[in-house]
Amino acid sequence: MIDDGTAITVQIEAFLIDLANANRPANTIRAYRGDLSTFAEHVDGGVDAVDVGAVRSFLSEISDQAPATRKRKRAAVSAFCRWAVRHELLDANPMDRVDTITVPKSLPRPAPAAEVARVLDRICARRPRKDIPLDVLRDRVLFETAYVAGARASEVCGLYVEDFDLVLDDEHVRIHGKGGSVRTVLLDDRGYVALLRLYLARTGYTSGPMFRASINGRGGPLSYSAAHHRWVKYCTAAGVDIDIHQLRHSHATELINSGVSIEVVRKRLGHASTETTQIYTLLADKVADAEIRAARRRRTRV
Repeated sequence: MIDDGTAITVQIEAFLIDLANANRPANTIRAYRGDLSTFAEHVDGGVDAVDVGAVRSFLSEISDQAPATRKRKRAAVSAFCRWAVRHELLDANPMDRVDTITVPKSLPRPAPAAEVARVLDRICARRPRKDIPLDVLRDRVLFETAYVAGARASEVCGLYVEDFDLVLDDEHVRIHGKGGSVRTVLLDDRGYVALLRLYLARTGYTSGPMFRASINGRGGPLSYSAAHHRWVKYCTAAGVDIDIHQLRHSHATELINSGVSIEVVRKRLGHASTETTQIYTLLADKVADAEIRAARRRRTRV
């Protein structure tokens, strides 16, 4: 093992730089930085002091957090340790002696379409007034994009004008997902497409970030945290409690209930496996319910 006495914070930064050079998502790097900064407080020394004891101390501190959160933070430490072993800063990966964290499977919670519409309309109408502030129009288009495309809010925040292909009657958006994946999603809601065209006309954007942070349209992409904060504000104003990720769940459930195949929904959502998408079929399926009711009526008539 090479021990140059370098502070672990310096090695963590080197690890994060390597992730950036490997084109890992900015959200992942940002989360790893926060998680590893907290982990560093449990390491008594440099990277050579990263051992099972330090890992267990860190995991013990976060034991009251949600399983999914703890699993993500464990993954950050594990990735850093693998990097340290590869760079001969550690002889062995201490994570090999620490059990993984199991996250209980739970059903997604889609929001009723009427409630989603209530929040979107609270932002502004689909046919907004000419004097509507640009940042308000931006928010309506941003959140409706997440809803009609079944995209994660973080994915929508990262969209560029160039990702939209607005050929008449064949509009699509190219979404950059997890792990560097890219998927193309059909935009088949005419009202939404009209709003999208209006937004581009109002902003004058021809390239660059689609949803910009500053009101004057000169900033970088709106951050996920800023989008989340604004969504919560709109939900509160509308008297509706909908988590921003439920927009994606609602879209998927609506497709399943409309009879769209699992494979098509999988591709649209960007899932690597239909096993992930299959969970939406466990929810109340209106198509299946209709078939069961029809079958029962046929039996009754016999």
